[in-house]
Amino acid sequence: MSDSGKYSAVKVTQVWRWTDHLFSFRTERPDWFRFQAGQFARLGLAEVEDAPPSVWRAYSIVSGPYDDFLEYYSIVVPDGAFTSRLKDLQPGGTLFMERQNHGFLTLERFALQGDLFLLASGTGLAPYLSILADPLTWDSFDRIVLVHSVRLQNELAYREHIESLAENELFKDNAHKLIYLPTVTREPSGYLNARIPQLIQTGELEQKSNTPLSKERSKFMLCGNPEMVQETRIALKEKGFVSARSSRPGEIATENYW
Repeated sequence: MSDSGKYSAVKVTQVWRWTDHLFSFRTERPDWFRFQAGQFARLGLAEVEDAPPSVWRAYSIVSGPYDDFLEYYSIVVPDGAFTSRLKDLQPGGTLFMERQNHGFLTLERFALQGDLFLLASGTGLAPYLSILADPLTWDSFDRIVLVHSVRLQNELAYREHIESLAENELFKDNAHKLIYLPTVTREPSGYLNARIPQLIQTGELEQKSNTPLSKERSKFMLCGNPEMVQETRIALKEKGFVSARSSRPGEIATENYW
């Protein structure tokens, strides 16, 4: 397999499964690939061996910008042209990745001060794990509130990793800044059980995080299924927050690759 000027072949180094429909995988990180925490890569698969890639999908990067590997978190789409084959990859298998990085769900969207709310549903957690692996995040904000909304408890992927950040040598001095709020919406659990828009509308997000929502201090990142992102944006706009644009400062940032 030969590389092109736009993409390169990379080897899968590790695969693990969280549930029958959620899995993560790592690949080599080419020396040439640079990205900002929160960005995504475009990955490709070839339909037959030794052929060029024919199916491409965008994947937020889980690993941090200083890690020497690239990690991704994926859902299995039933009969999906990409994930139905991707889920069967084993270490040593080959993927393709575009040489260009992508995406704007990065800290550059905001003034680096105040409180950062990372609001995710499902695999929308991925870019926030990268953001939490970047020391700049911990140095820039007073509080970091991470909400991960899932249907069932066994879908709380990376929970142990997130909880272990308090012991991480790089971040432990700032570990008090992180407030992790898992949310399970479709079965009883010891966690929050309302969807993210409702947590905002009822004030439960502020209460459970002990972090008031404020135009002066609050910054919000939204990532997950389009319905959640749209409803959460509306809930925030009802409280006076606006989307950050290149031409206008704001408090809400989202990613568009669905």
